[in-house]
Amino acid sequence: MANSTRASEIISAIGGADNVKTLTHCATRLRFELFDAGKVDQKRMESIKGVLGAVPQAGDRYQVVIGGAVATVYEEVIALPEMAGRAQGTVEADESMSNADVKAEAHAKGKSKNGWVNSFFEYLADSFRPILGVLLGASLIIALVNLLISIHVISGSEATTGLVFVEAIWKGVFYFLPIMIAYNASKKLKVDPWLGGAIMGMLMTPQFMSMFDEKGHGVGLKAVSAIRGVDLTSLQGWHDAVTCVPNQALGTQMCTAKVFGLPMVLNDYSGNVFVPLLMAAVLALVYKGLNKIIPESVQIVFVPFLCMVIVGALTAYLIGPLGVFAGNYLGIGLAFLNKYVPFVLAIIIPMLYPFLVPLGLHWPLNALMLLNLNTLGYDFIQGPMGTWNFACFGATAGVLYLSIRDKDKEMREVSLGALLAGLLGGVSEPSLYGIHLRFKKIYSRMLPGCAAGGVTIAILGWLFPSVVKGAAVHGVTANAFAFTSLLTIPIFSQVWVYAVSIAVAFFVAMFGIIIFDYRTPEQKEALKATLAAEAAGEGSVAAAAPAPAVAAAPAVATAAATSTATAVKTTVVGSPVAGHVISLDDAGDPVFASRALGEGVGVQPAASTIVAPVSGTLQTVAETGHAFGIATADGVEVLVHVGIDTVKMNGDGFNVAVAKGQSVNAGDTLATVDFDKVTKAGFSTTTLVTVLNTAELGSVTPQPGKDVQAGDPVLDIVR
Repeated sequence: MANSTRASEIISAIGGADNVKTLTHCATRLRFELFDAGKVDQKRMESIKGVLGAVPQAGDRYQVVIGGAVATVYEEVIALPEMAGRAQGTVEADESMSNADVKAEAHAKGKSKNGWVNSFFEYLADSFRPILGVLLGASLIIALVNLLISIHVISGSEATTGLVFVEAIWKGVFYFLPIMIAYNASKKLKVDPWLGGAIMGMLMTPQFMSMFDEKGHGVGLKAVSAIRGVDLTSLQGWHDAVTCVPNQALGTQMCTAKVFGLPMVLNDYSGNVFVPLLMAAVLALVYKGLNKIIPESVQIVFVPFLCMVIVGALTAYLIGPLGVFAGNYLGIGLAFLNKYVPFVLAIIIPMLYPFLVPLGLHWPLNALMLLNLNTLGYDFIQGPMGTWNFACFGATAGVLYLSIRDKDKEMREVSLGALLAGLLGGVSEPSLYGIHLRFKKIYSRMLPGCAAGGVTIAILGWLFPSVVKGAAVHGVTANAFAFTSLLTIPIFSQVWVYAVSIAVAFFVAMFGIIIFDYRTPEQKEALKATLAAEAAGEGSVAAAAPAPAVAAAPAVATAAATSTATAVKTTVVGSPVAGHVISLDDAGDPVFASRALGEGVGVQPAASTIVAPVSGTLQTVAETGHAFGIATADGVEVLVHVGIDTVKMNGDGFNVAVAKGQSVNAGDTLATVDFDKVTKAGFSTTTLVTVLNTAELGSVTPQPGKDVQAGDPVLDIVR
């Protein structure tokens, strides 16, 4: 499929360019905001090659899951002529803005019908999502360094200049994380993002940090006096009045200084994630309030000035300490669970994540991981979370195995791409949206893997605790934020415990899928018949490809057919429609002409009614109405295919009168077809009828070159 064709099909399925209000993308998905979500053709969208899944969202929003190629597909879509020069002017990205900026802008315009809960989680998601790339890059650097240390290529105890430089690369990401989050959160709330970043940066300057040393001990305003060269100690209320109280839970001290005569709790805000989220929310209120009362002509000067003074002071005195306090004690609560009831924490986390991630509710836990690293120096959530991720990837591996075994090309491509994205990048969305949420049985096979991995990491983590800062910590800990993939295994303490746990989760889920399958019996049988029908309908599959699916069907089809009333031997196959009979060689379809779908004939129709050519049970009824598979009581399998390439009409002009599993007698109406519409669409109306299991019969002899009525014999069968 040409790139432009892929992009055109996506826009067509979305309801056309005029239905697109905004279009952005994240790491794996195209994110649409539509004028009317009711115009989307869901089935058509999911059938497009390269689309892993499609997910309707609240508020006329719609996500199309692409995977790693999403940026390329996004560029293809916005390059379409129909997407340019539209009145809305919101689709094309401003060249001065990054993809993350554009996406944040678009999300800010989205409206949720589910109220503040959805808005809250979307706020969290859009504050973190644009920086996931740098977080992943930093975590891979940490993993590589730890791997080199573990195999003694470099020494972790010697602070060489090279090691210090590499450490600065990844520490820069986490140290200045509050500024990045403040930028994104402000952008989400329609506030000047640089203003949010500047206010957060104020609390990370050497001047602010100089009021206490690296151990949390206050050194007061004498240090500020020395830095600024001003004798502030002579001023009333500005004297060195720093007091510190030990915090036994965190092993630190809480220090308070008098600033302008008011007590200010001193905190190290590097790496903090809660404070910038709270600060941006307050900034949005102040910013929008000031814009209402200050004249537009001077807003550019006075709005930033007053915001920096007001929100800066509020953050230093109130918001910052409150955010640190809340975050610290939330982390302490989870640490308590991890210490005293590790089984509960280690099992609950991997069992919850499969439900949190599709809803976007996992962002608070991601924030807690970063908080733990900042306050405790390690994190204990990522280990159990990793068992969920690998159970997810194991289920995808099971789907890949079955797709290879069953020669399901489409699912093989989807599962292979999703598995690579997971194992190498730690990204679960391609697996979830492309496979797991489409087949409801997968969760019942995957959750035992989550539980098994959680139990394993709980038991081994208790028996073989980590040693952090000289103290034993039960459970597997991480020394950096990471996307849990194969590449980031070295960042975990007790690497072998973590490796065993994720392996258990992976293989339990994988074998659960392989042994019990992820499809219902009906879906498996539909797949066999659909592969054959699509090969015939699209004429793009190699002639030999459908043979395995056809060969696998007789036993099941024959068993199903025994319930029909007619049990006599089938010796003839009737015409499914009135018209002129021609040879398969003249029908114009190379797949049928190759006899890969059995011997048969084509009928050039003279009527609009399609009837059953034999009595039996309907094993296949294509949703588009262009193909029907019937199994007789004595094991003859007949395919009726209405037109050539008519699968592309998506059912337009086809009125189906039967359902899968229904028993029919020869001559019963299967469908009525508007052949004029088929002709106008540019497709052949020739209707084909073949015996799929010709090779198992004595002979199937066609009767071409004659005019027939519906039901007249066109194939003779010898058993």
